[in-house]
Amino acid sequence: MTVEEGIKLVISGGILSPSEIKKLTQDEKAKKAAEEAQAHHKPSVFMKLRNYFFGGMLVTAPIGLTFWLAWEIIILIDSWVRPYIPLKWNPETYLPFALPGLGLFFIFVTLTLIGFLTAGIVGKTLLRISERLLDQMPVIRTVYGAIKQIIETIFQDHSNAFREVVLFQYPRPGSWALGFYTGDSNRLIKDISEDESINIFLPTTPNPTSGFLLFVPRKEARMLTMSVEEGIKMVVSGGIVTPEYHAPEQEQEKLTVEAVSSDHAAKPVEKSEESDKGTESQKAAS
Repeated sequence: MTVEEGIKLVISGGILSPSEIKKLTQDEKAKKAAEEAQAHHKPSVFMKLRNYFFGGMLVTAPIGLTFWLAWEIIILIDSWVRPYIPLKWNPETYLPFALPGLGLFFIFVTLTLIGFLTAGIVGKTLLRISERLLDQMPVIRTVYGAIKQIIETIFQDHSNAFREVVLFQYPRPGSWALGFYTGDSNRLIKDISEDESINIFLPTTPNPTSGFLLFVPRKEARMLTMSVEEGIKMVVSGGIVTPEYHAPEQEQEKLTVEAVSSDHAAKPVEKSEESDKGTESQKAAS
């Protein structure tokens, strides 16, 4: 069955089977075939307008969706932060109109001030005292420690949370899944497993922020040449957006060596052809 038939079968809960769908759509297909045959002879004004419309939509849809998503995020942050801004510090108190992005601006200023204060001796001392207090709380210290370690790993200089894109067999042999290599497994896990294993984050589609943590033997994971950004795009798009193939360095070196050797092999042939032409001209002159 086609993808359209499968979607109709799922939406109808199994009521519309492929055979029934074919019976219902025979007349429609005949009409479409007749319309397409007429359209091939001479494109109508409606077809031109439709092509122009879809062309404009393909150009403006990515830009429009990007701006819309950014605007929604700004409005959401403003709705969270604006109630906590004092009236005397709120420019909207003195202006007759609202300022979008005000909450985002205050968050940026607040985080910058906190970073500036914690960089000094007094700030570091207060930070140590607060961390010791949190360590005394049974449940909160676990949550705080995990969140702190994750954030430090993500924002640490010269470090990437996702190091490489890997391919491994999941959930059964012969079925491959795309994941991200996040580091080597803990010593405890290495002692339990027979082979050396690595940590792989298996994201869900289309939301890559959720997923599963898997400990996969290193020999069963295949490191891919695509970048982490390309892997995330592939996961978010459900495989629709696929990256271009990047040949490994060894393969590229092999191709360059073959090209150079082929050039060297072609040069003697050219020289021999030139020498043959020279001898023929000498014979003709004699």
